Amino acid sequence: MERFNLNDLKGGWFAGNFEPSLYKTGDFEVAVKQYKKGDYEKKHYHRIATEFTVIAYGEVEMNSIKYTAGEIIQIHPGEATDFLVLSDIAITTVLKVPSVDKDKFFSET
Repeated sequence: MERFNLNDLKGGWFAGNFEPSLYKTGDFEVAVKQYKKGDYEKKHYHRIATEFTVIAYGEVEMNSIKYTAGEIIQIHPGEATDFLVLSDIAITTVLKVPSVDKDKFFSET
């Protein structure tokens, strides 16, 4: 058995085609991400990957739509979204399929 900590990984990403990675694969990426109220990610999209975001805890807003714990949001390639944390704490689990380097593009709209 081995022990790891999310704080030692880049943004909570622990599996995918990047370093550091606990499981290196080009098939998918997985992260557990922790946020505090007001944390914001600029609107962006992926040209190749499909992203699934599970709201495990808290309340967030994506494209002016509120999501709460238990909801899963599927974001298709080319579909842009931002991300704002509304609750004091939010935790998400994110799956991206496939794991593609340099597939994050920032959007003006």
